[in-house]
Amino acid sequence: MDHWGEIKKLIETRHADRLAEALKALDDQARKEVAARLPELLKELRVRFDRWDDGLVDYGIALRVAGAATFGGAAAVASWLYRRDFAPQWDGPDGDVDLILAVIADRPAAWRADLAERLVLRMRVADDRGMPLTLALLRVTGIEPPPHDPLVAGWVSQWPTRLGDDPLLDHLVPRLFEAQGVGRMLQWERDPHEGWLGALLKLAGAGRLKREALIEGCVRRFLLGGTAIDLRFFVRLHEALNPSPTEAAPHARDYLRLLPASPGPVAELAMKHLRARDDLATDDLAEAWESLLFRSERKLVRAGLSWLNGYVRRAPALADVIAAPLARVFAADSVELQERAVELALAHAGGMSEEGRAAVREAIELLPPHLGHLAAAVFGGGDVAEAEPAFVPPPLPAAPQRARSVASPVESVEKLRQLITKGAGSWREWERLLAGFVTLTGHDRAGVAAALDARLFGDLFWQYRLENWSRPGQWLQRAAQSLGLNALARRAWQSFMPKAGLAVPHLLLLHRAAEILRAVEEDTLPPLLLATPTHSTGHVAAAELVRRLEVIEASGTKPLAADFQQALLRLPRTPDPDAAERAARLTSAAGKILSGWTCPEVEIRLEWTCGNGGDDHDWHDRDHHHEVRLVPTATAAPTGLPLVDLMLTVPQSSAEAEHREWWPSMLPSHREVAAAHLMPHVLRRYWGDPPVGPEEARDLARAEGPAGAAFAAVLARVLGDPQMPASVDVLLEVAARDELPAAEIGHQVGLLVASGEVRMIDMVAALDSAARRGAHAHVWRVVAAALPALLPAPGGRPRNGLAAFVTLAVMTAWWSGARGEIPEVRAMAARKGNSGLLREIRRLHDQLASGTGQEG
Repeated sequence: MDHWGEIKKLIETRHADRLAEALKALDDQARKEVAARLPELLKELRVRFDRWDDGLVDYGIALRVAGAATFGGAAAVASWLYRRDFAPQWDGPDGDVDLILAVIADRPAAWRADLAERLVLRMRVADDRGMPLTLALLRVTGIEPPPHDPLVAGWVSQWPTRLGDDPLLDHLVPRLFEAQGVGRMLQWERDPHEGWLGALLKLAGAGRLKREALIEGCVRRFLLGGTAIDLRFFVRLHEALNPSPTEAAPHARDYLRLLPASPGPVAELAMKHLRARDDLATDDLAEAWESLLFRSERKLVRAGLSWLNGYVRRAPALADVIAAPLARVFAADSVELQERAVELALAHAGGMSEEGRAAVREAIELLPPHLGHLAAAVFGGGDVAEAEPAFVPPPLPAAPQRARSVASPVESVEKLRQLITKGAGSWREWERLLAGFVTLTGHDRAGVAAALDARLFGDLFWQYRLENWSRPGQWLQRAAQSLGLNALARRAWQSFMPKAGLAVPHLLLLHRAAEILRAVEEDTLPPLLLATPTHSTGHVAAAELVRRLEVIEASGTKPLAADFQQALLRLPRTPDPDAAERAARLTSAAGKILSGWTCPEVEIRLEWTCGNGGDDHDWHDRDHHHEVRLVPTATAAPTGLPLVDLMLTVPQSSAEAEHREWWPSMLPSHREVAAAHLMPHVLRRYWGDPPVGPEEARDLARAEGPAGAAFAAVLARVLGDPQMPASVDVLLEVAARDELPAAEIGHQVGLLVASGEVRMIDMVAALDSAARRGAHAHVWRVVAAALPALLPAPGGRPRNGLAAFVTLAVMTAWWSGARGEIPEVRAMAARKGNSGLLREIRRLHDQLASGTGQEG
């Protein structure tokens, strides 16, 4: 009978179930024949597919089953089962476990045990594709698995529903506490009724597992060491088991060993069980206290001080034992801990021997002077550190010049060619490019057309297949192309202007470029542009604007509409009487508008909204992510000029925007309006979408006009970004001009931190830097306005870093000579407790209430 022909056909048709039945029916000779022919078949199948084709994987189950059934040695089967050809690296676990177990069921027990051990040692990671077969074979054979950490991790990741009936339970539970990777895999388990945590507790409660063994395993795992993440599950298991004093007693010495260097949660656990004992030897107590009080975690040091104090109050004879541990705390980096250690040392000084008092005296030099003098007076000497000279903040640095003259428009065709080809990298280059194109074209249209040959811009046909042109450079390149009368489509300015979805300032940029294209096509270009800035802020001097209109009137042409409206928005807020007198003599419609022009006043309001809350949204709620939006509204009397009115009306929805850094220069006399346009981009919404940065903030700082909530939001956001240290310079510059809306910035700081948009630590660092560079009075007003939004409600958990923020408030209030209570600070100072935050709050309240301070 042709056994091989039948087997080959079943493999090639991938009928694995029928193949398994056929293989089990083979005698030894037939199996040897199939085993000899399998490698040859594998080669035949492999050549049917390209090198990178996974088609061979489709035959993997059939080939694996055939090899498991026919190869003679366990080593050969193990190698065959896990050939790389049968499963790519990204494939999941093998799905042929039952088939393989079926075809090797008649093998000798020793052979199957050998295969199981070999498969165990082949496992490299917990999700190894061979893990299901390995675990199943171990359960079938009943052998004790060889020691191998990935196997234990794999068992943990694939534990059965009926764990108590698993044959591997007794073998592998003890290894849970030794195998690397298990703790990290189980780190997220916290519910004592579910998962491994619940299963182990249930089995311990039922007597299937011994509580003592689980407790001992946890302690053994702690002693092996690891990170807090590695040990998190075992801490939870240990505490869920809640060892009684009797169960914990054998591990007292182990708990002592864990105190000095184990991760915080482990040390806290060990302290808890040691603290519950009344029979610790004096040496053990001393060791425990010294270990705890030498740690860097303030929570553990505070707990150690409390334990030490309570114990010695009950047993005053141990006062000598606490001297050395307390002296260790004198070197702490927390004044709060130093104060508490000195307080306890003074309280128990009477019970100390001369040896204990000497240990305290030797450490007095580590204390700040005010504490050192207290300790030295009671302990009879000691070196007291000299007080460092009080820091005196310097005066504010002078603000840099608000504006300077800018470069003139492009004056040569060659420079124009270079700039229009590479594109403008800044708004200054863009304005020079626009102005140079118009002026040079008016002087020598043919020469400019020749220099700006369409071939400069590559294949232009695809541009005309777009729905719209959303970049200013596209319009200017089309204008250059149209100079030679070889445009691919006439009247493009009517067809390619985006109809919606663009931010208003970006739309104005497009209109200015599009009207140049139209003027080129209709041969109506004026001799020059009106809106080209004369100053680095984006302003156009009134006298220069009048001169330009005079030139246009003399040429018999008309100014471009968008250009004229942009020019009006760039006029300084302060009127120029001489320029106004000259403007009154202009005869064009634009001249009459200019002669009667006054800077419009715009009121900006800013509202914080959240997609997860209503009007009474609680920004302190940390149970959900705050989907923050800054929604500005603008109120202004209409001017009758469509683009001007559009620029002074701030849309509330986000829109596509390019060249955001150009916007402040487009509204240099309306700082708050420009900032309001930037509101959708102040907070980072998408990866790769950079938020507004210090450059935009600096340009807003040098603009004119009111500085309110929108500008404050920009400045507060960049101050809270550790990647934007230049933001401190912006704050100093605005403060030096006495234009800083400090209270409004404080309000925005409070909301940004409370909503989680910026970190407290980053905001403190920026404000502290500004205060130490001379803006201490301004920073005080910022933090004073922010505190009401940052202080937690009674019973609420304070935000990380709030104590440092309050310390900054104390410092700047002192430097500034601040007076006058803050109701929220007064209320919190009256709460019970002695935390570092409450101590700082009380310092601030006492300072403000008493009127003490350093005039700043």
